[in-house]
Amino acid sequence: MFWKKKNQKKEISEDFLSAIKGDEEEKNKTLAIINYLTAGILVFDKNNQLVLINSQAEKLFGVKREEILGRRLFELNSFPSFRPLVSLLGGEIKKIQNKELEITKKLILGVSSIPMIVQQEKIGTLVILHDITREKLVEMMKSEFVTLAAHQLRTPTSALKWSLRLLLDGDLGTVPKNQREILEKMYYTNEKSINLVKDLLNVARIEEGKFLSKITLSSIEEVIQSVVEVYSDEIKKRKLKFEFEKPLAPLPKVMLDVDKMKIAVGNLIDNAVRYTLPGGRITVSLAEKEKEIEVQIQDTGLGIPENQQSKMFTKFFRAENVMKIETEGTGLGLFITKYIIEAHGGRIWFESGEGEGTVFYFTIPIKEEFAEYLTEEFY
Repeated sequence: MFWKKKNQKKEISEDFLSAIKGDEEEKNKTLAIINYLTAGILVFDKNNQLVLINSQAEKLFGVKREEILGRRLFELNSFPSFRPLVSLLGGEIKKIQNKELEITKKLILGVSSIPMIVQQEKIGTLVILHDITREKLVEMMKSEFVTLAAHQLRTPTSALKWSLRLLLDGDLGTVPKNQREILEKMYYTNEKSINLVKDLLNVARIEEGKFLSKITLSSIEEVIQSVVEVYSDEIKKRKLKFEFEKPLAPLPKVMLDVDKMKIAVGNLIDNAVRYTLPGGRITVSLAEKEKEIEVQIQDTGLGIPENQQSKMFTKFFRAENVMKIETEGTGLGLFITKYIIEAHGGRIWFESGEGEGTVFYFTIPIKEEFAEYLTEEFY
Protein backbone atom coordinates (compact mmCIF):
# COMPACT_ATOMS: atom_id res chain seq x y z
CA MET A 1 0.00 0.00 0.00
CA PHE A 2 1.32 3.43 -0.88
CA TRP A 3 0.92 4.85 2.62
CA LYS A 4 3.51 2.42 4.10
CA LYS A 5 6.96 3.66 3.07
CA LYS A 6 10.30 2.76 4.59
CA ASN A 7 11.37 6.38 4.86
CA GLN A 8 8.14 7.53 6.50
CA LYS A 9 9.19 9.83 9.35
CA LYS A 10 6.48 8.77 11.82
CA GLU A 11 4.43 5.67 12.29
CA ILE A 12 0.84 5.96 11.14
CA SER A 13 -1.73 5.99 13.91
CA GLU A 14 -2.69 2.43 14.80
CA ASP A 15 -6.12 3.66 15.88
CA PHE A 16 -6.77 4.98 12.39
CA LEU A 17 -5.59 1.78 10.68
CA SER A 18 -7.64 -0.43 12.95
CA ALA A 19 -10.74 1.61 12.07
CA ILE A 20 -10.40 0.63 8.41
CA LYS A 21 -12.18 -2.67 7.83
CA GLY A 22 -11.66 -5.28 5.16
CA ASP A 23 -8.92 -7.55 3.91
CA GLU A 24 -5.69 -6.49 2.24
CA GLU A 25 -6.97 -7.01 -1.31
CA GLU A 26 -10.06 -4.86 -0.81
CA LYS A 27 -8.00 -2.09 0.78
CA ASN A 28 -5.60 -2.13 -2.14
CA LYS A 29 -8.48 -1.81 -4.59
CA THR A 30 -9.89 1.15 -2.67
CA LEU A 31 -6.52 2.85 -2.48
CA ALA A 32 -5.93 2.32 -6.20
CA ILE A 33 -9.23 4.06 -6.95
CA ILE A 34 -8.36 6.96 -4.63
CA ASN A 35 -4.97 7.27 -6.28
CA TYR A 36 -6.53 7.79 -9.71
CA LEU A 37 -9.18 10.30 -8.68
CA THR A 38 -8.95 13.69 -10.41
CA ALA A 39 -9.55 15.37 -7.04
CA GLY A 40 -6.73 15.69 -4.54
CA ILE A 41 -7.27 13.61 -1.41
CA LEU A 42 -5.66 14.04 2.01
CA VAL A 43 -6.57 11.94 5.05
CA PHE A 44 -5.59 12.91 8.59
CA ASP A 45 -6.07 10.66 11.61
CA LYS A 46 -7.67 11.82 14.86
CA ASN A 47 -4.33 13.28 15.96
CA ASN A 48 -4.15 15.40 12.77
CA GLN A 49 -1.37 13.20 11.40
CA LEU A 50 -1.31 12.83 7.60
CA VAL A 51 -1.88 9.17 6.77
CA LEU A 52 -2.85 9.28 3.11
CA ILE A 53 -2.20 11.48 0.09
CA ASN A 54 -3.11 10.55 -3.48
CA SER A 55 -1.22 11.29 -6.69
CA GLN A 56 -3.34 14.30 -7.64
CA ALA A 57 -2.67 15.98 -4.28
CA GLU A 58 1.05 15.33 -4.76
CA LYS A 59 0.89 17.15 -8.10
CA LEU A 60 -1.14 20.05 -6.71
CA PHE A 61 1.31 20.72 -3.88
CA GLY A 62 4.48 19.67 -5.71
CA VAL A 63 5.54 17.15 -3.06
CA LYS A 64 6.31 13.44 -2.75
CA ARG A 65 4.30 11.36 -0.31
CA GLU A 66 7.51 10.02 1.22
CA GLU A 67 8.34 13.58 2.34
CA ILE A 68 5.13 14.33 4.20
CA LEU A 69 3.34 11.14 5.28
CA GLY A 70 3.24 10.82 9.04
CA ARG A 71 3.63 14.56 9.66
CA ARG A 72 1.20 16.47 11.86
CA LEU A 73 -0.81 19.23 10.22
CA PHE A 74 1.23 22.06 11.76
CA GLU A 75 4.45 20.40 10.54
CA LEU A 76 3.26 20.80 6.93
CA ASN A 77 3.97 24.53 7.33
CA SER A 78 7.56 23.70 6.46
CA PHE A 79 6.36 23.15 2.88
CA PRO A 80 5.48 26.59 1.34
CA SER A 81 2.75 25.17 -0.90
CA PHE A 82 0.92 23.76 2.15
CA ARG A 83 0.91 26.95 4.23
CA PRO A 84 -2.37 28.40 2.85
CA LEU A 85 -4.12 25.06 3.47
CA VAL A 86 -2.75 24.72 7.01
CA SER A 87 -3.95 28.25 7.77
CA LEU A 88 -7.41 27.48 6.35
CA LEU A 89 -7.89 24.18 8.18
CA GLY A 90 -6.81 25.55 11.55
CA GLY A 91 -5.29 23.71 14.47
CA GLU A 92 -8.17 21.26 14.91
CA ILE A 93 -9.07 20.92 11.20
CA LYS A 94 -12.39 22.71 10.87
CA LYS A 95 -15.27 21.35 8.79
CA ILE A 96 -15.21 23.26 5.49
CA GLN A 97 -17.54 23.18 2.49
CA ASN A 98 -16.30 24.28 -0.94
CA LYS A 99 -13.99 27.03 0.30
CA GLU A 100 -11.85 28.77 -2.32
CA LEU A 101 -8.15 28.81 -1.50
CA GLU A 102 -5.39 30.50 -3.49
CA ILE A 103 -2.25 28.39 -3.25
CA THR A 104 -0.33 30.48 -5.79
CA LYS A 105 -1.32 33.08 -8.38
CA LYS A 106 -1.64 30.22 -10.86
CA LEU A 107 -3.37 27.68 -8.61
CA ILE A 108 -6.75 28.07 -6.89
CA LEU A 109 -8.31 25.13 -5.08
CA GLY A 110 -11.80 24.35 -3.91
CA VAL A 111 -11.39 22.81 -0.44
CA SER A 112 -13.78 20.66 1.58
CA SER A 113 -12.94 18.91 4.84
CA ILE A 114 -15.19 16.19 6.23
CA PRO A 115 -14.87 14.50 9.63
CA MET A 116 -14.86 10.70 9.42
CA ILE A 117 -17.06 9.19 12.11
CA VAL A 118 -17.13 5.52 13.10
CA GLN A 119 -19.52 4.43 15.87
CA GLN A 120 -20.02 8.07 16.87
CA GLU A 121 -16.28 8.60 17.30
CA LYS A 122 -14.15 10.78 15.06
CA ILE A 123 -11.31 8.71 13.61
CA GLY A 124 -9.94 11.30 11.22
CA THR A 125 -10.63 13.94 8.59
CA LEU A 126 -10.97 13.66 4.83
CA VAL A 127 -9.80 16.71 2.86
CA ILE A 128 -10.93 16.95 -0.78
CA LEU A 129 -9.20 19.36 -3.16
CA HIS A 130 -10.45 20.43 -6.59
CA ASP A 131 -8.40 22.50 -9.01
CA ILE A 132 -10.75 25.38 -9.90
CA THR A 133 -8.11 27.65 -11.44
CA ARG A 134 -9.59 27.46 -14.93
CA GLU A 135 -13.14 28.11 -13.68
CA LYS A 136 -11.98 31.18 -11.75
CA LEU A 137 -10.11 32.44 -14.81
CA VAL A 138 -13.25 32.06 -16.93
CA GLU A 139 -15.28 33.88 -14.26
CA MET A 140 -12.76 36.71 -14.23
CA MET A 141 -12.87 36.99 -18.03
CA LYS A 142 -16.68 37.07 -17.97
CA SER A 143 -16.64 39.73 -15.27
CA GLU A 144 -14.15 41.82 -17.22
CA PHE A 145 -16.29 41.51 -20.37
CA VAL A 146 -19.46 42.55 -18.51
CA THR A 147 -17.64 45.52 -16.98
CA LEU A 148 -16.29 46.64 -20.35
CA ALA A 149 -19.66 46.22 -22.09
CA ALA A 150 -21.52 48.05 -19.33
CA HIS A 151 -19.05 50.95 -19.37
CA GLN A 152 -19.38 51.20 -23.14
CA LEU A 153 -23.18 51.23 -22.89
CA ARG A 154 -23.34 53.78 -20.09
CA THR A 155 -22.17 56.76 -22.19
CA PRO A 156 -24.65 56.43 -25.11
CA THR A 157 -27.63 55.65 -22.87
CA SER A 158 -26.86 58.67 -20.68
CA ALA A 159 -26.49 60.88 -23.75
CA LEU A 160 -29.80 59.59 -25.13
CA LYS A 161 -31.52 60.29 -21.82
CA TRP A 162 -30.22 63.88 -21.82
CA SER A 163 -31.36 64.45 -25.43
CA LEU A 164 -34.84 63.00 -24.82
CA ARG A 165 -35.23 65.07 -21.66
CA LEU A 166 -34.46 68.25 -23.63
CA LEU A 167 -37.18 67.37 -26.11
CA LEU A 168 -39.78 66.40 -23.50
CA ASP A 169 -39.14 69.53 -21.42
CA GLY A 170 -39.74 71.71 -24.46
CA ASP A 171 -36.27 73.26 -24.44
CA LEU A 172 -36.11 72.82 -28.21
CA GLY A 173 -39.67 73.86 -28.92
CA THR A 174 -43.18 72.55 -28.39
CA VAL A 175 -43.58 68.82 -29.06
CA PRO A 176 -46.89 67.68 -30.63
CA LYS A 177 -48.92 65.23 -28.51
CA ASN A 178 -48.48 62.23 -30.83
CA GLN A 179 -44.72 62.77 -30.92
CA ARG A 180 -44.55 63.26 -27.15
CA GLU A 181 -46.11 59.83 -26.57
CA ILE A 182 -43.41 58.20 -28.70
CA LEU A 183 -40.64 60.19 -26.99
CA GLU A 184 -41.96 59.22 -23.53
CA LYS A 185 -41.89 55.53 -24.51
CA MET A 186 -38.33 55.97 -25.77
CA TYR A 187 -37.36 57.71 -22.54
CA TYR A 188 -38.94 54.95 -20.44
CA THR A 189 -37.21 52.19 -22.44
CA ASN A 190 -33.88 54.00 -22.19
CA GLU A 191 -34.31 54.27 -18.41
CA LYS A 192 -34.66 50.49 -18.22
CA SER A 193 -31.44 50.14 -20.19
CA ILE A 194 -29.66 52.54 -17.81
CA ASN A 195 -30.87 50.55 -14.79
CA LEU A 196 -29.67 47.32 -16.38
CA VAL A 197 -26.24 48.85 -16.99
CA LYS A 198 -26.08 50.01 -13.34
CA ASP A 199 -26.97 46.54 -12.09
CA LEU A 200 -24.38 44.88 -14.35
CA LEU A 201 -21.68 47.28 -13.17
CA ASN A 202 -22.62 46.63 -9.53
CA VAL A 203 -22.44 42.86 -10.04
CA ALA A 204 -19.07 43.20 -11.80
CA ARG A 205 -17.69 45.29 -8.92
CA ILE A 206 -19.02 42.75 -6.41
CA GLU A 207 -17.29 39.89 -8.22
CA GLU A 208 -14.08 41.91 -8.35
CA GLY A 209 -14.32 42.60 -4.60
CA LYS A 210 -14.38 46.38 -5.17
CA PHE A 211 -17.90 47.35 -4.10
CA LEU A 212 -17.94 48.94 -0.63
CA SER A 213 -15.94 52.16 -0.37
CA LYS A 214 -17.00 55.07 1.88
CA ILE A 215 -17.67 53.66 5.36
CA THR A 216 -18.97 56.14 7.95
CA LEU A 217 -20.83 56.11 11.26
CA SER A 218 -24.40 56.72 10.05
CA SER A 219 -28.08 56.43 10.93
CA ILE A 220 -29.84 53.49 9.26
CA GLU A 221 -33.15 55.25 10.00
CA GLU A 222 -32.09 58.26 7.93
CA VAL A 223 -30.96 55.99 5.10
CA ILE A 224 -34.36 54.26 5.00
CA GLN A 225 -36.23 57.59 5.23
CA SER A 226 -34.33 58.96 2.22
CA VAL A 227 -35.24 55.87 0.18
CA VAL A 228 -38.90 56.07 1.22
CA GLU A 229 -39.06 59.67 0.01
CA VAL A 230 -37.82 58.58 -3.44
CA TYR A 231 -40.74 56.12 -3.71
CA SER A 232 -43.43 58.37 -2.21
CA ASP A 233 -44.90 59.44 -5.58
CA GLU A 234 -44.98 55.85 -6.87
CA ILE A 235 -46.66 54.69 -3.65
CA LYS A 236 -49.40 57.32 -4.09
CA LYS A 237 -49.75 56.51 -7.78
CA ARG A 238 -50.34 52.83 -7.00
CA LYS A 239 -52.74 53.74 -4.14
CA LEU A 240 -50.79 51.76 -1.58
CA LYS A 241 -51.00 52.14 2.19
CA PHE A 242 -47.52 52.80 3.48
CA GLU A 243 -46.25 53.05 7.03
CA PHE A 244 -42.75 53.60 8.38
CA GLU A 245 -42.76 52.49 12.01
CA LYS A 246 -39.91 54.27 13.74
CA PRO A 247 -38.74 53.33 17.24
CA LEU A 248 -39.57 55.70 20.09
CA ALA A 249 -35.99 55.89 21.30
CA PRO A 250 -33.19 56.93 18.92
CA LEU A 251 -31.28 53.99 17.47
CA PRO A 252 -27.49 53.86 17.76
CA LYS A 253 -25.57 54.76 14.66
CA VAL A 254 -23.84 51.99 12.71
CA MET A 255 -20.94 51.72 10.28
CA LEU A 256 -22.35 52.01 6.75
CA ASP A 257 -21.46 52.63 3.17
CA VAL A 258 -24.50 54.90 2.87
CA ASP A 259 -24.73 54.89 -0.93
CA LYS A 260 -24.57 51.10 -1.12
CA MET A 261 -27.03 50.65 1.74
CA LYS A 262 -29.49 52.91 -0.11
CA ILE A 263 -29.22 50.53 -3.06
CA ALA A 264 -30.00 47.54 -0.82
CA VAL A 265 -32.95 49.18 0.91
CA GLY A 266 -34.16 50.61 -2.42
CA ASN A 267 -34.20 47.16 -4.02
CA LEU A 268 -36.33 45.76 -1.19
CA ILE A 269 -38.79 48.67 -1.16
CA ASP A 270 -38.95 48.69 -4.97
CA ASN A 271 -39.96 45.02 -4.96
CA ALA A 272 -42.59 45.65 -2.31
CA VAL A 273 -44.07 48.58 -4.26
CA ARG A 274 -43.83 46.86 -7.64
CA TYR A 275 -45.45 43.57 -6.61
CA THR A 276 -48.18 44.82 -4.25
CA LEU A 277 -51.56 45.36 -5.89
CA PRO A 278 -53.48 48.67 -5.51
CA GLY A 279 -55.01 48.98 -2.06
CA GLY A 280 -52.32 46.78 -0.53
CA ARG A 281 -50.14 47.65 2.42
CA ILE A 282 -46.38 48.05 2.92
CA THR A 283 -44.87 48.44 6.38
CA VAL A 284 -41.25 49.24 7.16
CA SER A 285 -40.09 48.92 10.75
CA LEU A 286 -36.84 48.83 12.69
CA ALA A 287 -35.88 47.69 16.12
CA GLU A 288 -32.75 47.39 18.21
CA LYS A 289 -31.91 43.79 19.02
CA GLU A 290 -28.93 42.47 20.93
CA LYS A 291 -25.85 44.03 19.31
CA GLU A 292 -27.69 44.68 16.02
CA ILE A 293 -30.48 46.63 14.34
CA GLU A 294 -33.17 44.59 12.60
CA VAL A 295 -35.13 46.03 9.67
CA GLN A 296 -38.41 44.55 8.41
CA ILE A 297 -40.04 45.36 5.08
CA GLN A 298 -43.46 43.72 4.88
CA ASP A 299 -45.95 43.77 2.02
CA THR A 300 -49.30 42.20 1.14
CA GLY A 301 -48.20 41.51 -2.43
CA LEU A 302 -47.91 38.50 -4.71
CA GLY A 303 -45.66 36.48 -2.45
CA ILE A 304 -43.04 33.94 -3.52
CA PRO A 305 -43.90 30.35 -4.56
CA GLU A 306 -42.52 27.90 -1.99
CA ASN A 307 -40.72 25.78 -4.61
CA GLN A 308 -38.75 28.82 -5.82
CA GLN A 309 -37.78 30.44 -2.52
CA SER A 310 -34.34 28.82 -2.41
CA LYS A 311 -33.37 30.71 -5.60
CA MET A 312 -34.37 34.18 -4.48
CA PHE A 313 -30.86 35.55 -3.92
CA THR A 314 -29.28 34.07 -7.05
CA LYS A 315 -28.33 36.12 -10.10
CA PHE A 316 -30.96 36.69 -12.81
CA PHE A 317 -33.72 34.82 -10.96
CA ARG A 318 -37.31 36.06 -11.13
CA ALA A 319 -40.27 34.16 -9.70
CA GLU A 320 -42.77 32.64 -12.15
CA ASN A 321 -45.81 34.43 -10.68
CA VAL A 322 -44.02 37.77 -11.14
CA MET A 323 -43.04 37.00 -14.73
CA LYS A 324 -46.69 36.40 -15.62
CA ILE A 325 -47.67 39.97 -14.83
CA GLU A 326 -44.45 41.88 -15.51
CA THR A 327 -41.62 41.17 -17.93
CA GLU A 328 -39.38 43.97 -16.62
CA GLY A 329 -36.57 43.51 -14.14
CA THR A 330 -33.04 42.15 -14.31
CA GLY A 331 -33.21 39.57 -11.54
CA LEU A 332 -30.08 41.10 -10.01
CA GLY A 333 -31.57 43.26 -7.26
CA LEU A 334 -31.75 40.70 -4.47
CA PHE A 335 -28.34 39.26 -5.36
CA ILE A 336 -26.83 42.74 -4.97
CA THR A 337 -28.84 43.42 -1.81
CA LYS A 338 -27.68 40.21 -0.12
CA TYR A 339 -24.06 41.01 -0.88
CA ILE A 340 -24.35 44.56 0.52
CA ILE A 341 -26.00 43.39 3.76
CA GLU A 342 -23.51 40.58 4.33
CA ALA A 343 -20.57 42.84 3.45
CA HIS A 344 -21.69 45.03 6.35
CA GLY A 345 -21.58 41.99 8.64
CA GLY A 346 -25.37 41.58 8.62
CA ARG A 347 -27.85 38.87 7.70
CA ILE A 348 -30.85 38.82 5.33
CA TRP A 349 -33.77 36.41 5.10
CA PHE A 350 -37.48 36.38 4.30
CA GLU A 351 -40.83 34.74 4.99
CA SER A 352 -43.39 34.46 2.21
CA GLY A 353 -46.42 32.64 0.92
CA GLU A 354 -47.76 32.87 -2.61
CA GLY A 355 -50.68 35.30 -2.60
CA GLU A 356 -50.03 36.15 1.06
CA GLY A 357 -47.26 38.74 0.79
CA THR A 358 -43.63 38.76 1.88
CA VAL A 359 -41.57 39.98 4.82
CA PHE A 360 -37.88 40.68 4.24
CA TYR A 361 -35.66 40.99 7.29
CA PHE A 362 -32.10 42.21 7.49
CA THR A 363 -29.75 43.11 10.30
CA ILE A 364 -26.81 45.49 10.69
CA PRO A 365 -24.38 44.99 13.59
CA ILE A 366 -24.06 47.81 16.10
CA LYS A 367 -20.37 48.60 15.86
CA GLU A 368 -18.29 51.74 15.81
CA GLU A 369 -15.35 50.01 14.14
CA PHE A 370 -15.98 48.59 10.68
CA ALA A 371 -12.61 46.92 10.21
CA GLU A 372 -13.45 44.28 12.79
CA TYR A 373 -15.51 42.33 10.30
CA LEU A 374 -14.70 43.87 6.93
CA THR A 375 -12.21 41.73 5.01
CA GLU A 376 -9.88 43.03 2.31
CA GLU A 377 -12.03 41.57 -0.48
CA PHE A 378 -14.68 44.23 0.18
CA TYR A 379 -12.39 47.24 -0.38
